[in-house]
Amino acid sequence: MRSLPSGATALIQGASGGIGSALVSQLLQHEHVERVYAATRSPGAEQLAALSGQDPRLTIVPLDLEDSASVADAASMVAAETNRCDLIVNCAGLLHDEGTGMAPERRLSAVRAADMERAFRVNAIGSLLVAQAFESMLRRAPAPVFAAISARVGSITDNRLGGWYAYRASKAALNMGLRTLAIEWGRGSPPIRVFALHPGTVSTGLSAPFTRRNTGPKKVFSPEQAATQLLDVLDGAGPAATGIFLDWQGRPIPW
Repeated sequence: MRSLPSGATALIQGASGGIGSALVSQLLQHEHVERVYAATRSPGAEQLAALSGQDPRLTIVPLDLEDSASVADAASMVAAETNRCDLIVNCAGLLHDEGTGMAPERRLSAVRAADMERAFRVNAIGSLLVAQAFESMLRRAPAPVFAAISARVGSITDNRLGGWYAYRASKAALNMGLRTLAIEWGRGSPPIRVFALHPGTVSTGLSAPFTRRNTGPKKVFSPEQAATQLLDVLDGAGPAATGIFLDWQGRPIPW
């Protein structure tokens, strides 16, 4: 992200996932980045541990979006080392979980309350808790940006296939939360810019059960390519843009 100011601090939430770890790696290569915080519910993740051993600018922060106290503790840990965050990207997302039998619903009869509630906690509520906990640090940056990974299937207008009740509904809730947040934060000084980002289909654990079956022309990006594209989208959005839902090419997606 070329627009980051000198001495920038970035925080990537969901940093042990494919896109998250790729963003961490790329931000560590940025000449203006002074420190990167990798927030994750899996602080022992091998790839993050390797990066941390190679670069003292990286700090791994335990953070579980399903635990509000964990979010607050993570913010306190970061605040003890820095007073500002220039960029926060929440990459965490939940679509399926083999351990609990959670899977995208093909029809109404498959909807389970527990899965719906968990999807909302991770995919929608979690981003707002992170925004709330880190707001004061964003306010101290000269041109702060807060973004979260959404999904095209969260667009109500674009829903033509149905199914995937928990994931669609929770991502739609995320989008509304981010749009509302952009309005509130746009009134502050400095204004904090807010974005919902659709990375496309990426070769990660979240999409693996579906990309394995893909035999058509649909593009599947590597995490590294997706991270590059998302940082480029944030750069290309312009200094006044906020409260918009953009795909990996920087094109607006209807809410």
